[in-house]
Amino acid sequence: MSDDPAARLPLAGITVVSIEQAVAAPFATRQLADLGARVVKVERPGGGDFARRYDTTVHGESSYFVWLNRGKESVTLDLKAGAGRAILEELLAGADVFVQNLAPGAAARMGLGAADLAARFPDLIACTVSGYGTDGPWADRKAYDLLVQCQTGLVSLTGNEHGAARVGVSIADIAAGMYAYSGILTALFTRAATGVARAVEVSLFEALAEWVSQPAYYTRHGGTQPPRIGTQHATIAPYGAYPAADGRDVLLTVQNEREWAALCERFLKRPDLVADPRFGTPSDRVANRAELDVVLAARFAELDAAEAMDLLDRIGVANAGVNTVADFLAHPVLEARGRWRDVGIPGGTAVPALLPPADLAGVEARMGDVPAVGEHTAAVLAALGREPAEIDALRAENVI
Repeated sequence: MSDDPAARLPLAGITVVSIEQAVAAPFATRQLADLGARVVKVERPGGGDFARRYDTTVHGESSYFVWLNRGKESVTLDLKAGAGRAILEELLAGADVFVQNLAPGAAARMGLGAADLAARFPDLIACTVSGYGTDGPWADRKAYDLLVQCQTGLVSLTGNEHGAARVGVSIADIAAGMYAYSGILTALFTRAATGVARAVEVSLFEALAEWVSQPAYYTRHGGTQPPRIGTQHATIAPYGAYPAADGRDVLLTVQNEREWAALCERFLKRPDLVADPRFGTPSDRVANRAELDVVLAARFAELDAAEAMDLLDRIGVANAGVNTVADFLAHPVLEARGRWRDVGIPGGTAVPALLPPADLAGVEARMGDVPAVGEHTAAVLAALGREPAEIDALRAENVI
Protein backbone atom coordinates (compact mmCIF):
# COMPACT_ATOMS: atom_id res chain seq x y z
CA MET A 1 0.00 0.00 0.00
CA SER A 2 1.26 3.49 -0.84
CA ASP A 3 2.57 5.71 1.96
CA ASP A 4 0.86 8.66 0.29
CA PRO A 5 -2.41 9.28 2.19
CA ALA A 6 -4.02 10.62 -1.01
CA ALA A 7 -3.40 7.30 -2.73
CA ARG A 8 -5.53 5.55 -0.12
CA LEU A 9 -8.58 7.74 -0.64
CA PRO A 10 -11.68 6.03 -2.11
CA LEU A 11 -11.50 7.78 -5.52
CA ALA A 12 -7.73 7.75 -5.92
CA GLY A 13 -6.93 6.91 -9.55
CA ILE A 14 -10.15 8.45 -10.88
CA THR A 15 -9.67 11.42 -13.20
CA VAL A 16 -12.43 13.98 -13.71
CA VAL A 17 -12.37 16.66 -16.41
CA SER A 18 -14.89 19.41 -15.84
CA ILE A 19 -15.94 22.42 -17.89
CA GLU A 20 -17.76 24.05 -15.04
CA GLN A 21 -18.82 27.38 -13.72
CA ALA A 22 -20.90 28.93 -10.95
CA VAL A 23 -22.11 26.49 -8.26
CA ALA A 24 -23.85 23.23 -9.22
CA ALA A 25 -21.18 21.40 -11.22
CA PRO A 26 -18.27 22.74 -9.12
CA PHE A 27 -20.03 21.53 -5.97
CA ALA A 28 -20.29 18.01 -7.42
CA THR A 29 -16.67 17.86 -8.54
CA ARG A 30 -15.31 19.35 -5.32
CA GLN A 31 -16.82 16.46 -3.42
CA LEU A 32 -15.16 14.04 -5.83
CA ALA A 33 -11.85 15.84 -5.22
CA ASP A 34 -12.32 15.56 -1.46
CA LEU A 35 -12.53 11.77 -1.90
CA GLY A 36 -9.27 11.64 -3.84
CA ALA A 37 -10.29 12.06 -7.49
CA ARG A 38 -8.03 14.15 -9.67
CA VAL A 39 -10.25 16.97 -10.90
CA VAL A 40 -9.01 19.01 -13.87
CA LYS A 41 -11.07 22.19 -14.02
CA VAL A 42 -11.08 23.72 -17.50
CA GLU A 43 -11.48 27.51 -17.38
CA ARG A 44 -11.47 30.37 -19.85
CA PRO A 45 -8.09 32.02 -20.41
CA GLY A 46 -7.96 35.29 -18.55
CA GLY A 47 -10.81 35.49 -16.06
CA GLY A 48 -11.67 31.81 -15.69
CA ASP A 49 -14.84 30.66 -13.94
CA PHE A 50 -17.02 33.73 -13.44
CA ALA A 51 -17.70 32.59 -9.85
CA ARG A 52 -14.18 33.80 -9.11
CA ARG A 53 -15.60 37.33 -9.34
CA TYR A 54 -18.83 36.96 -7.36
CA ASP A 55 -17.18 38.74 -4.43
CA THR A 56 -13.71 39.37 -2.98
CA THR A 57 -14.35 38.73 0.71
CA VAL A 58 -11.92 35.83 1.37
CA HIS A 59 -8.58 37.66 1.29
CA GLY A 60 -9.43 38.93 -2.18
CA GLU A 61 -10.99 35.68 -3.39
CA SER A 62 -14.66 34.88 -3.92
CA SER A 63 -16.39 33.14 -1.02
CA TYR A 64 -18.26 30.99 -3.55
CA PHE A 65 -15.10 29.98 -5.40
CA VAL A 66 -13.17 29.13 -2.24
CA TRP A 67 -16.05 26.97 -1.02
CA LEU A 68 -16.49 25.07 -4.28
CA ASN A 69 -13.05 24.52 -5.78
CA ARG A 70 -10.56 23.17 -3.29
CA GLY A 71 -8.38 20.28 -4.38
CA LYS A 72 -8.72 20.92 -8.13
CA GLU A 73 -6.23 21.59 -10.91
CA SER A 74 -7.03 24.70 -12.97
CA VAL A 75 -6.21 24.54 -16.69
CA THR A 76 -7.06 27.41 -19.01
CA LEU A 77 -8.10 26.52 -22.55
CA ASP A 78 -9.75 28.43 -25.38
CA LEU A 79 -12.20 25.78 -26.55
CA LYS A 80 -13.05 27.81 -29.64
CA ALA A 81 -9.51 27.31 -30.90
CA GLY A 82 -8.58 24.09 -32.64
CA ALA A 83 -5.48 23.66 -30.50
CA GLY A 84 -7.55 24.13 -27.36
CA ARG A 85 -10.07 21.54 -28.46
CA ALA A 86 -7.27 19.10 -29.30
CA ILE A 87 -5.89 19.43 -25.77
CA LEU A 88 -9.36 18.85 -24.32
CA GLU A 89 -9.69 15.67 -26.40
CA GLU A 90 -6.39 14.41 -24.99
CA LEU A 91 -7.58 15.12 -21.48
CA LEU A 92 -10.85 13.31 -22.10
CA ALA A 93 -9.04 10.30 -23.51
CA GLY A 94 -7.41 9.79 -20.12
CA ALA A 95 -10.44 10.66 -17.99
CA ASP A 96 -13.02 8.56 -16.21
CA VAL A 97 -15.63 11.29 -15.80
CA PHE A 98 -16.54 14.44 -17.73
CA VAL A 99 -18.76 17.05 -16.12
CA GLN A 100 -20.18 20.16 -17.77
CA ASN A 101 -22.77 22.80 -17.01
CA LEU A 102 -22.31 24.93 -20.11
CA ALA A 103 -25.05 27.19 -21.46
CA PRO A 104 -28.02 25.41 -23.10
CA GLY A 105 -26.96 23.67 -26.31
CA ALA A 106 -23.28 24.66 -26.05
CA ALA A 107 -21.97 21.18 -25.26
CA ALA A 108 -23.86 19.60 -28.15
CA ARG A 109 -22.56 22.23 -30.58
CA MET A 110 -19.00 21.42 -29.49
CA GLY A 111 -19.46 17.67 -29.86
CA LEU A 112 -19.43 17.28 -26.07
CA GLY A 113 -22.95 15.87 -25.68
CA ALA A 114 -23.30 12.51 -23.98
CA ALA A 115 -23.97 10.56 -27.19
CA ASP A 116 -21.03 12.10 -29.07
CA LEU A 117 -18.69 11.47 -26.16
CA ALA A 118 -19.86 7.85 -25.82
CA ALA A 119 -18.95 7.25 -29.46
CA ARG A 120 -15.41 8.61 -28.99
CA PHE A 121 -14.76 7.53 -25.41
CA PRO A 122 -16.92 4.50 -24.55
CA ASP A 123 -15.51 4.19 -21.02
CA LEU A 124 -16.10 7.86 -20.15
CA ILE A 125 -18.95 8.76 -17.79
CA ALA A 126 -20.46 12.02 -19.04
CA CYS A 127 -22.41 14.13 -16.56
CA THR A 128 -24.55 17.02 -17.76
CA VAL A 129 -25.92 19.60 -15.33
CA SER A 130 -28.61 21.71 -16.99
CA GLY A 131 -31.31 24.13 -15.97
CA TYR A 132 -34.48 22.39 -17.13
CA GLY A 133 -33.15 19.28 -18.91
CA THR A 134 -31.54 18.81 -22.32
CA ASP A 135 -34.87 18.20 -24.03
CA GLY A 136 -38.41 19.42 -23.50
CA PRO A 137 -39.91 22.87 -24.00
CA TRP A 138 -37.48 24.67 -21.68
CA ALA A 139 -34.25 22.99 -22.79
CA ASP A 140 -32.90 26.25 -24.22
CA ARG A 141 -33.88 28.40 -21.27
CA LYS A 142 -31.21 29.75 -18.94
CA ALA A 143 -31.63 28.86 -15.29
CA TYR A 144 -30.12 30.45 -12.21
CA ASP A 145 -30.74 29.46 -8.63
CA LEU A 146 -33.38 32.01 -7.69
CA LEU A 147 -35.24 31.51 -10.98
CA VAL A 148 -35.52 27.82 -10.18
CA GLN A 149 -36.57 28.56 -6.61
CA CYS A 150 -39.40 30.59 -8.14
CA GLN A 151 -40.37 27.98 -10.73
CA THR A 152 -40.63 25.15 -8.19
CA GLY A 153 -42.83 27.21 -5.88
CA LEU A 154 -40.20 27.27 -3.14
CA VAL A 155 -40.19 31.06 -2.89
CA SER A 156 -43.96 31.04 -2.36
CA LEU A 157 -43.43 28.73 0.63
CA THR A 158 -40.60 30.74 2.21
CA GLY A 159 -41.07 33.92 4.20
CA ASN A 160 -43.97 35.07 6.35
CA GLU A 161 -47.32 36.81 6.13
CA HIS A 162 -45.59 39.98 4.95
CA GLY A 163 -44.12 38.43 1.82
CA ALA A 164 -42.21 35.65 0.10
CA ALA A 165 -38.44 35.23 0.32
CA ARG A 166 -35.64 33.36 -1.38
CA VAL A 167 -33.86 30.67 0.57
CA GLY A 168 -30.66 32.24 1.86
CA VAL A 169 -28.30 29.76 0.17
CA SER A 170 -28.11 28.56 -3.45
CA ILE A 171 -30.40 25.65 -2.74
CA ALA A 172 -31.27 24.70 -6.34
CA ASP A 173 -27.58 24.63 -7.27
CA ILE A 174 -26.74 22.65 -4.15
CA ALA A 175 -29.51 20.13 -4.82
CA ALA A 176 -28.34 19.64 -8.42
CA GLY A 177 -24.72 19.35 -7.31
CA MET A 178 -25.63 16.69 -4.77
CA TYR A 179 -27.55 14.63 -7.33
CA ALA A 180 -24.74 15.01 -9.87
CA TYR A 181 -22.26 13.82 -7.24
CA SER A 182 -24.35 10.80 -6.22
CA GLY A 183 -25.17 10.05 -9.86
CA ILE A 184 -21.48 10.03 -10.78
CA LEU A 185 -20.67 7.73 -7.86
CA THR A 186 -23.47 5.40 -8.97
CA ALA A 187 -22.17 5.44 -12.55
CA LEU A 188 -18.63 4.66 -11.37
CA PHE A 189 -19.96 1.72 -9.37
CA THR A 190 -22.02 0.53 -12.34
CA ARG A 191 -19.01 0.75 -14.65
CA ALA A 192 -16.88 -1.21 -12.17
CA ALA A 193 -19.56 -3.88 -11.79
CA THR A 194 -20.73 -4.21 -15.41
CA GLY A 195 -18.15 -2.49 -17.60
CA VAL A 196 -20.82 -0.13 -18.94
CA ALA A 197 -20.28 3.63 -18.65
CA ARG A 198 -23.66 5.29 -18.27
CA ALA A 199 -24.21 9.01 -18.76
CA VAL A 200 -25.65 11.09 -15.92
CA GLU A 201 -27.99 14.05 -16.38
CA VAL A 202 -29.30 16.34 -13.65
CA SER A 203 -31.31 19.54 -13.97
CA LEU A 204 -31.56 22.24 -11.32
CA PHE A 205 -35.33 22.29 -11.76
CA GLU A 206 -35.86 18.55 -11.26
CA ALA A 207 -33.38 18.38 -8.38
CA LEU A 208 -35.22 21.09 -6.46
CA ALA A 209 -38.58 19.66 -7.54
CA GLU A 210 -37.70 16.55 -5.56
CA TRP A 211 -36.97 18.67 -2.51
CA VAL A 212 -40.37 20.39 -2.60
CA SER A 213 -42.26 17.09 -2.96
CA GLN A 214 -43.80 17.20 0.53
CA PRO A 215 -45.56 20.55 0.00
CA ALA A 216 -46.46 19.33 -3.48
CA TYR A 217 -48.24 16.29 -2.01
CA TYR A 218 -49.87 18.51 0.60
CA THR A 219 -51.12 20.93 -2.05
CA ARG A 220 -52.33 18.31 -4.54
CA HIS A 221 -54.30 16.35 -1.97
CA GLY A 222 -55.21 19.08 0.48
CA GLY A 223 -56.47 21.62 -2.02
CA THR A 224 -54.27 24.48 -0.78
CA GLN A 225 -50.56 24.96 -0.35
CA PRO A 226 -48.90 25.26 3.07
CA PRO A 227 -48.98 28.87 4.31
CA ARG A 228 -45.90 31.08 4.74
CA ILE A 229 -45.45 31.37 8.49
CA GLY A 230 -41.82 32.29 9.07
CA THR A 231 -40.03 29.95 11.46
CA GLN A 232 -43.19 28.03 12.26
CA HIS A 233 -44.19 24.76 10.61
CA ALA A 234 -47.22 24.51 8.37
CA THR A 235 -48.33 21.11 9.67
CA ILE A 236 -46.86 20.87 13.20
CA ALA A 237 -47.54 22.98 16.29
CA PRO A 238 -46.02 24.18 18.45
CA TYR A 239 -43.03 24.51 16.16
CA GLY A 240 -41.34 27.88 15.82
CA ALA A 241 -39.25 30.64 17.36
CA TYR A 242 -40.33 32.82 20.25
CA PRO A 243 -38.55 35.86 21.71
CA ALA A 244 -37.22 35.36 25.22
CA ALA A 245 -37.00 38.09 27.86
CA ASP A 246 -33.45 39.05 26.80
CA GLY A 247 -34.50 39.55 23.17
CA ARG A 248 -32.97 36.35 21.81
CA ASP A 249 -35.17 33.96 19.85
CA VAL A 250 -35.56 30.34 20.90
CA LEU A 251 -37.06 27.74 18.58
CA LEU A 252 -38.85 24.70 19.95
CA THR A 253 -40.68 21.79 18.39
CA VAL A 254 -43.10 19.27 19.85
CA GLN A 255 -43.27 16.02 17.89
CA ASN A 256 -45.39 13.69 20.04
CA GLU A 257 -47.87 13.55 22.89
CA ARG A 258 -45.27 12.84 25.58
CA GLU A 259 -43.44 16.03 24.63
CA TRP A 260 -46.72 17.96 24.53
CA ALA A 261 -47.57 16.87 28.04
CA ALA A 262 -44.10 17.73 29.33
CA LEU A 263 -44.28 21.17 27.70
CA CYS A 264 -47.64 21.93 29.28
CA GLU A 265 -46.87 20.57 32.74
CA ARG A 266 -43.24 21.55 33.26
CA PHE A 267 -42.47 24.44 30.91
CA LEU A 268 -45.75 26.32 30.54
CA LYS A 269 -46.89 25.26 34.03
CA ARG A 270 -50.35 24.75 32.54
CA PRO A 271 -51.21 21.06 33.02
CA ASP A 272 -54.81 21.91 32.13
CA LEU A 273 -53.75 22.40 28.51
CA VAL A 274 -52.87 18.72 28.08
CA ALA A 275 -56.56 17.81 27.87
CA ASP A 276 -57.78 21.13 26.46
CA PRO A 277 -59.93 20.20 23.42
CA ARG A 278 -58.41 23.08 21.46
CA PHE A 279 -55.03 21.32 21.61
CA GLY A 280 -56.00 17.67 22.01
CA THR A 281 -54.41 16.37 18.81
CA PRO A 282 -51.59 17.58 16.56
CA SER A 283 -54.17 18.75 14.02
CA ASP A 284 -56.07 20.63 16.75
CA ARG A 285 -52.89 22.41 17.77
CA VAL A 286 -52.25 23.48 14.19
CA ALA A 287 -55.83 24.69 13.78
CA ASN A 288 -55.59 26.71 17.00
CA ARG A 289 -52.00 27.81 16.58
CA ALA A 290 -52.73 31.49 17.26
CA GLU A 291 -54.22 30.77 20.70
CA LEU A 292 -51.35 28.44 21.55
CA ASP A 293 -48.80 31.04 20.46
CA VAL A 294 -50.22 33.55 22.94
CA VAL A 295 -49.57 31.12 25.81
CA LEU A 296 -46.07 30.28 24.60
CA ALA A 297 -45.10 33.90 23.99
CA ALA A 298 -46.16 34.88 27.49
CA ARG A 299 -44.06 32.12 29.06
CA PHE A 300 -40.96 32.89 26.98
CA ALA A 301 -41.26 36.55 28.01
CA GLU A 302 -40.63 35.43 31.60
CA LEU A 303 -37.32 33.67 30.82
CA ASP A 304 -33.97 34.55 29.34
CA ALA A 305 -33.05 32.46 26.31
CA ALA A 306 -30.48 30.39 28.22
CA GLU A 307 -32.99 29.69 31.00
CA ALA A 308 -35.67 28.66 28.51
CA MET A 309 -33.35 26.35 26.59
CA ASP A 310 -32.02 24.76 29.79
CA LEU A 311 -35.56 24.03 31.00
CA LEU A 312 -36.61 22.64 27.63
CA ASP A 313 -33.51 20.42 27.58
CA ARG A 314 -34.36 19.07 31.05
CA ILE A 315 -37.89 18.12 30.05
CA GLY A 316 -36.86 16.56 26.73
CA VAL A 317 -38.32 19.08 24.28
CA ALA A 318 -36.12 19.81 21.27
CA ASN A 319 -34.99 23.41 21.03
CA ALA A 320 -32.32 25.69 19.61
CA GLY A 321 -31.21 29.26 19.73
CA VAL A 322 -31.68 31.07 16.42
CA ASN A 323 -28.01 31.56 15.58
CA THR A 324 -26.40 34.14 13.39
CA VAL A 325 -23.76 32.95 10.93
CA ALA A 326 -21.12 34.28 13.35
CA ASP A 327 -22.67 32.08 16.07
CA PHE A 328 -22.49 29.11 13.72
CA LEU A 329 -18.80 29.72 12.99
CA ALA A 330 -18.07 29.47 16.70
CA HIS A 331 -20.35 26.47 17.25
CA PRO A 332 -19.00 24.19 19.98
CA VAL A 333 -19.98 21.01 18.12
CA LEU A 334 -17.78 21.88 15.13
CA GLU A 335 -14.88 22.72 17.42
CA ALA A 336 -15.22 19.70 19.69
CA ARG A 337 -15.57 17.28 16.77
CA GLY A 338 -12.58 18.74 14.93
CA ARG A 339 -14.51 19.62 11.77
CA TRP A 340 -12.27 22.48 10.59
CA ARG A 341 -9.19 22.12 8.38
CA ASP A 342 -7.00 24.81 6.86
CA VAL A 343 -7.11 25.08 3.06
CA GLY A 344 -4.75 27.18 0.97
CA ILE A 345 -6.06 29.84 -1.39
CA PRO A 346 -4.24 31.84 -4.10
CA GLY A 347 -1.70 34.19 -2.59
CA GLY A 348 -0.49 31.75 0.05
CA THR A 349 -3.14 32.40 2.68
CA ALA A 350 -4.82 29.52 4.50
CA VAL A 351 -8.48 29.66 5.52
CA PRO A 352 -10.59 27.28 7.64
CA ALA A 353 -12.87 24.93 5.70
CA LEU A 354 -15.34 22.33 6.92
CA LEU A 355 -14.69 18.65 6.37
CA PRO A 356 -17.23 16.90 4.12
CA PRO A 357 -20.30 15.82 6.12
CA ALA A 358 -20.03 12.10 5.31
CA ASP A 359 -17.28 10.49 7.38
CA LEU A 360 -15.80 7.24 6.07
CA ALA A 361 -14.16 5.20 8.82
CA GLY A 362 -10.39 5.36 8.53
CA VAL A 363 -10.45 7.93 5.74
CA GLU A 364 -9.46 11.59 6.03
CA ALA A 365 -10.80 13.75 3.19
CA ARG A 366 -8.25 15.45 0.97
CA MET A 367 -8.69 19.12 1.71
CA GLY A 368 -6.61 20.44 -1.19
CA ASP A 369 -5.77 24.01 -2.04
CA VAL A 370 -8.00 26.31 -4.09
CA PRO A 371 -6.24 26.91 -7.44
CA ALA A 372 -5.40 30.21 -9.05
CA VAL A 373 -6.80 30.53 -12.56
CA GLY A 374 -4.63 28.48 -14.92
CA GLU A 375 -2.26 27.49 -12.12
CA HIS A 376 -1.77 23.95 -13.41
CA THR A 377 -1.93 24.56 -17.16
CA ALA A 378 1.81 24.18 -17.84
CA ALA A 379 2.17 21.09 -15.67
CA VAL A 380 -0.83 19.37 -17.24
CA LEU A 381 0.35 20.17 -20.78
CA ALA A 382 3.83 18.92 -19.95
CA ALA A 383 2.31 15.66 -18.72
CA LEU A 384 0.52 15.41 -22.08
CA GLY A 385 3.91 15.64 -23.81
CA ARG A 386 4.05 19.33 -24.74
CA GLU A 387 7.51 20.87 -24.75
CA PRO A 388 8.13 24.21 -23.00
CA ALA A 389 8.40 25.98 -26.35
CA GLU A 390 5.03 24.60 -27.44
CA ILE A 391 3.45 25.73 -24.19
CA ASP A 392 4.90 29.21 -24.62
CA ALA A 393 3.55 29.36 -28.16
CA LEU A 394 0.07 28.32 -27.00
CA ARG A 395 0.17 31.05 -24.37
CA ALA A 396 1.31 33.65 -26.90
CA GLU A 397 -1.64 32.67 -29.12
CA ASN A 398 -4.05 32.97 -26.13
CA VAL A 399 -5.02 29.31 -26.47
CA ILE A 400 -4.13 28.83 -22.80
